[in-house]
Amino acid sequence: MPQELTTQEQFDAFADDVARELGTHCRTAPLPEYSRGLARLIVDGDGRAVRLCQPDDEQPSRLKVYAALPDEAQVQTPSIRVTAISARHVAREITRRLYPLHAEAAELAAQIAARQQAEASARAAVAEAVAGALPGARIEEQYRRTRIIWQHDARPPGQQGPVQVDSVCVIVGASGESVTVEVSGCPARVISMLAAFAQPTRE
Repeated sequence: MPQELTTQEQFDAFADDVARELGTHCRTAPLPEYSRGLARLIVDGDGRAVRLCQPDDEQPSRLKVYAALPDEAQVQTPSIRVTAISARHVAREITRRLYPLHAEAAELAAQIAARQQAEASARAAVAEAVAGALPGARIEEQYRRTRIIWQHDARPPGQQGPVQVDSVCVIVGASGESVTVEVSGCPARVISMLAAFAQPTRE
């Protein structure tokens, strides 16, 4: 017969029982960020964690168990629904149904993190080369891209009058494999910049 878990104390005790059924190295911890109902975090000896939750107090025996990942921004968090027949039953369902999904999600999250780290390293190398060619440039990191801004007062030294600014804005794409360049300033100087850019490189 399903257990009626109506208080946080009852739920905590049940979660402790589930943790013991999952393994001797499992422990539980509070889950204050879960505001929909009763909840408890269960963590095993390898750091793998699940969130045991009761989302509907009108059905206190109906539980939902979520995989807990270090970074859940990029990967959909797997979950299962289970009835609180007993702590052993819940632990068995977590092991049988959720842990395989947890492993798949964790592997996918690791692959995404590695790919983003590789992209960031490649982007940083390109941004460093661009900034090196534009002394005094300002570098701004944005989501999966880098913006490099270079500005130069083109007035001859000591000359008074309106400020004449030549500027170059370079956007380095996510993987560093492409850049977008926007140049502005006096037409004659911009044309000379573009002409220099169009010259074939010599090995």
